[in-house]
Amino acid sequence: MDGKVCVITGGANGIGKALVRAFDKEGASVAFIDKDGDAGKDLLSSLQDQKKHFFFEGDLASESVLVEFAEEIKKRYGKVDVLINNAGFSHKGLLSGCTYEEFNEILRVGVSAPYYLTLLLKEHLNPVASIVNITSTRAFMSQKDTESYSAAKGGITALTHAMAMSLQGLARVNSIAPGWIDTGDDENFSEADRKQHPSERVGVPEDIVRTVLFLCDERSSFINAENITVDGGMSKRMVYHGDEGWKYNK
Repeated sequence: MDGKVCVITGGANGIGKALVRAFDKEGASVAFIDKDGDAGKDLLSSLQDQKKHFFFEGDLASESVLVEFAEEIKKRYGKVDVLINNAGFSHKGLLSGCTYEEFNEILRVGVSAPYYLTLLLKEHLNPVASIVNITSTRAFMSQKDTESYSAAKGGITALTHAMAMSLQGLARVNSIAPGWIDTGDDENFSEADRKQHPSERVGVPEDIVRTVLFLCDERSSFINAENITVDGGMSKRMVYHGDEGWKYNK
């Protein structure tokens, strides 16, 4: 990644933080944005070569923030080799009374921002760039009261293959759907937490980092408009009452 420019949204914490550190280690220049200013500044100060990176504090739900962030990227680097649309959060859904404005805020951050940031940077994509959208297994399966997050992740999943068609020759566009990824201390997990996954563990941010780096590698150039699920096999487990000890509790 030496000499390449990587843009990461939601880069101050969790998976985004791990991605910023990984691309720094790989030698890329990293521009990342997050509304958590303290965490973003702390992360920037910990990187190997602070002068080649920059952190932008701002809310991705705001159009003006997206414009300012994109302009700063263009001014500093003049090109983009990798764009990772990672930011997202949840206001829950129907059962908790998620409001119209709260629901649309999720969509602005999770769907509108990836679209608009790509549009703003389109003329500066360095062929052939790699765009990776971080979606979720919740785009395909759900628990109760998750409508806002599920809608946003479903939207960015569909946006992925649409963008891949429009950006042919400019960028490859793929998505990753993480399952349960823990950013804390996995020693707190129960045996059931781990063993319910066919891989017999809960995921960690590095599982997503490795998949992102694989997709951004030029040798992966024939992978395009695709979604890769990284969930330890959990979303493929078929569950029936009484099967393998699974029981339905009303």
